[in-house]
Amino acid sequence: MMGTVLVRSYDAPLVRRDEILRYAGVRGTASEIEPLLVECLAEVESALTYSVCYSEFPIVERDGTLEFGFLTTESRDLKKALTNCSSGIVFAATVGISLDRMIHRASTTSPTKALLLQAIGAERIEALCDLFCDELRREQSQFRFRPRVSPGYGDIPIELQKNIFALLDCPKRIGLSLNQSLILSPSKSVTAFVGREEIG
Repeated sequence: MMGTVLVRSYDAPLVRRDEILRYAGVRGTASEIEPLLVECLAEVESALTYSVCYSEFPIVERDGTLEFGFLTTESRDLKKALTNCSSGIVFAATVGISLDRMIHRASTTSPTKALLLQAIGAERIEALCDLFCDELRREQSQFRFRPRVSPGYGDIPIELQKNIFALLDCPKRIGLSLNQSLILSPSKSVTAFVGREEIG
């Protein structure tokens, strides 16, 4: 239902170690850091939470301006991402604040560990977003879902974070906040738009 905000929680998605190593900038064999990676994964396993809040919105293009009901924008990149879509999903996702605390502690004792924890966080939030979007595709097979795009990508204004937060009430629903510099906290979090194109 348009405008209704829903919340989903997930068990941990499958870990993609190759992605973690890519985010960490590791090339070739990872044998030297494998024990530390195993240690880090064990530490975060019970510390992370996987939460998403989201809402459906209509898309109307009028005189070069996109109107979503809760915001208007002239972003060319967002328009491109939503071409031929009459509606979409806006969502916020987070893996929780515990990882930020772990990264902060590790940064004073082991830069390598802090780097791996950062990489794990990047992989975990991407895995959560993929899981959520894949679930929507299965549930709403009458639509063709576009790849997600986020504020700050291309010419999509980062200021749209404010509109997303006003709509979704992220602090109340999933414990996600936005500071005056438009930075998300917890840091391993994402807001995004996903276009839906009707099939047939």
